[in-house]
Amino acid sequence: MSALRVGIAGFGLAGEVFHAPLVAAVADLEVSGIVTTNPQRQARARETYPYALVVPAVDELWGSIDVLVVAAPNRAHLPLGLAAVENGVAVVMDKPLAGSADEGQELVDAAERAGVPFTVFQNRRLDGDFLTVRRLLNDGALGAVTRFESRFERFRPEVGEGWRELGDPEEGGGLLLDLGAHLVDQARELFGRPVRLYAEMAARRPGAQVEDDVFIALEHPNGENSHLWMSAIAPLHGPRFRVSGTRAGFSSDGLDPQEAQLQQGLRPGDTGFAIAPPGELATADGRQEVPLEPGAYVRFYEAVVPWLRDGAPPPVDPRDSLACLRVLEAARRSATNHSAIELEGVS
Repeated sequence: MSALRVGIAGFGLAGEVFHAPLVAAVADLEVSGIVTTNPQRQARARETYPYALVVPAVDELWGSIDVLVVAAPNRAHLPLGLAAVENGVAVVMDKPLAGSADEGQELVDAAERAGVPFTVFQNRRLDGDFLTVRRLLNDGALGAVTRFESRFERFRPEVGEGWRELGDPEEGGGLLLDLGAHLVDQARELFGRPVRLYAEMAARRPGAQVEDDVFIALEHPNGENSHLWMSAIAPLHGPRFRVSGTRAGFSSDGLDPQEAQLQQGLRPGDTGFAIAPPGELATADGRQEVPLEPGAYVRFYEAVVPWLRDGAPPPVDPRDSLACLRVLEAARRSATNHSAIELEGVS
């Protein structure tokens, strides 16, 4: 059986570093088309994927691909997703699903009406540290969880270039949609839909047009509390994860290495790929190292094959990502109004 033909719309960080190498690492998938208007990116795309059709507009790919990966800026998610659905082409949408929950709902509804397969690249579900937390919870090693702390903290005191730093709401910039789409999704995956939240957010760096410092507190149905930090202005980083349970606690430091390794040219299967330093488990009897599960972003695209060929469940249910967007919008309201928000009927 011939490989499924994958088109990638956008060849910036998401398309070039994440999606294209992961697609190429799966035997039953091939990078068949790349959309970018940037001449330098076009040249790199042709050099790296010589058999791919490199074009400036997605309309030139219809009829040549089986699935479109939308790796373009957030403002393009809705039009590109709708165009693929209208042409009967399956969609892998990079997170966030869309720039707003209303746009996300429009995409999910359009795909369901047309019967077009649609999923979202929530790759941080396949971080090695997150897989380790999930394993410890499933094994009962931590007991009942009381507090889940999760951080994406960086120190970038100067405002950078790029669309994520732009204040126009149409751009969908800022940390809430960027990192919040990961952290809220992870918390929902572990503990279910939150029932209430409280959030703080601010644009702290001189010249910042969008939020660069965010905190979200979620309360889950069984009483677990998730505290989520994301910041570009944190010179002293807290642990990536710190999970407190009635039997034990777990912590890990540093970010999953897959993104940095992909940028360096390493690929799934290379020696040392996705391997991170161990975490720590603390009990009443002391502390011990816990090896982290290897990260596994490539599993997402491995799951794309049976999803499209055999009707298996999607790698990620797009309704999960839609629910995540609704939580993020509630967090923005909470921060604006300085109040806790009940989420019944919201998420």
